[in-house]
Amino acid sequence: MKTLKALTLFLLSGLILMGCDSSTYEQTFDTSKIRRASLEETEAIIEAFIMAEDSSTIIIPEGFYTLNTQLILDNKTAVKIKGEGMDKTVLSFRNLQTGGEGVKIVGNQISIEDLTIEDAPGDGIKSQHTDGITLRRINVTWTNGDKSKNGTYAIYPVQCKNVMIDGCIASHSKDAGIYVGQSENIVVKNSLAFGNVAGIEIENSDNAEVFGNTARNNSGGILVFNLPGLPKSDGKGTKIYDNDIIDNNHKNFATPIGDGPNGNTVTMIPPGSGIVLLAAKEVEIYNNRIHHNKTSGVSIASYQVTGFPAEAPNWSPYTTDIYVHDNEYKRKRLSTPDLTRELGQMVSIYNAHGKGKTQDIIYDGIWDENISPNIESNPMRICIQEKNWENLHFTRFYLKEGDDNITSFKDHELFQNCQVKVNTDISGLAGL
Repeated sequence: MKTLKALTLFLLSGLILMGCDSSTYEQTFDTSKIRRASLEETEAIIEAFIMAEDSSTIIIPEGFYTLNTQLILDNKTAVKIKGEGMDKTVLSFRNLQTGGEGVKIVGNQISIEDLTIEDAPGDGIKSQHTDGITLRRINVTWTNGDKSKNGTYAIYPVQCKNVMIDGCIASHSKDAGIYVGQSENIVVKNSLAFGNVAGIEIENSDNAEVFGNTARNNSGGILVFNLPGLPKSDGKGTKIYDNDIIDNNHKNFATPIGDGPNGNTVTMIPPGSGIVLLAAKEVEIYNNRIHHNKTSGVSIASYQVTGFPAEAPNWSPYTTDIYVHDNEYKRKRLSTPDLTRELGQMVSIYNAHGKGKTQDIIYDGIWDENISPNIESNPMRICIQEKNWENLHFTRFYLKEGDDNITSFKDHELFQNCQVKVNTDISGLAGL
């Protein structure tokens, strides 16, 4: 993007002081004063995980447990893991030398609640191939000074069914705080994500409801992605409602994971992104408070905007069937879009309301020409029914002429007189 880079240098002189990224090392709990568990107590917890039987309960008493090995629950059914509170039971993996995750769970009908996980070298807690996983009142964080060395995901169910995340806190992960990938039947509710690159992310998953959460001070608040080349391809059916998505202006400190595009996508998220849809399918966004995200409140984008290869079996790069309605937007005065990422530069320079203007809703305007030769028919079924349009900043971009000829439009009317029905079926979660 040569033109973007040249214009960015011009804008930096006038905008950089107003558009600086924030960074935070905030901790929800002060765990330094918690009683240190003895070596014998710590070894008893490790043994309890190893020896756990189906339908058993593992009680982790109050204390700060310093672990030099992972806690693994493998192929168990109906096991409950209970601490005595996020501010009372702490599992620290700062001394872990081998393995990635702090806690790893594989099984069925597993619950873990009321504890804190700190400083895992990889993911804080990972659940894989589990049908029925409940994470309730779990705090996962990193206390390191160099955030680029933190773990990738704080809370990480992947390839699971019937996922319940309730009342959890996730902070300072270098990818996503709460991440649910390649899964189905998901609830993420009443939780807090802050200080991460992505606060909450639903990726290549079916039937997800994300509600009652606060995503603040991340680079991006809530993400719905479909990435190519994964064992589960296109996910669909996500509802995002009644969330507070506020001040997600944190510096993007993500580092690439491998050479493939799937390990690099989050590095492209511009600080100041409230909700980001990328190759997403059947998403409804409503009744959210989307405040003071300096680049854009809601970003609707197809995968082509990343510049990575956009072909894979049983997968589509287009974002389709989106319904955005009845949200509350607030833009911060004297705030300017991000200039550290090319997508933020595009918003700052080419938006339809003037250089350096924060946008409430943006649409990259990329559509499938096999469906329609023009965008006026709204072939991707992007439906936006917001109130007070006269006070909102909406931009549709036109990117087909290349980086040197990006144009933009305020034509929200094209996307206003329609609705999309998004169905989610999370009945299997009733008992969790």
